Amino acid sequence: MASSRSVDPAELRAAISAVSSWLRGEGPDPARSELAAAVRLSLRTLAADAPGRSVEVRVPPFAAVQCVEGPRHTRGTPPNVVETDARTWLELATGLLDWTTAVESARVSASGSRADLAYWLPVVRL
Repeated sequence: MASSRSVDPAELRAAISAVSSWLRGEGPDPARSELAAAVRLSLRTLAADAPGRSVEVRVPPFAAVQCVEGPRHTRGTPPNVVETDARTWLELATGLLDWTTAVESARVSASGSRADLAYWLPVVRL
């Protein structure tokens, strides 16, 4: 679920900047704490941009948020789930990868009629 705190754009940009060379395939793997910060802040930004509880977006092991307006999910497995790894999520969040390509190449698992984040991505540009 989205945090009640708003995301500081400068904090988000700093977190993304810390992993940007790795995302572009030009640098070493980031520290786990840097990767976690970039994932969490970008997911919180998505949740703030697309408020709601009809879609659960999961990026294990770092974070999950509920977003997108629609029927609220409260118990059990949500009917609309998006799940991916940290690198794929950050490529989507920064516009380095488009939604359709990610889904068609099975880098993203998206189930449910509302599990389409194309409209909301990217959340920040590199």
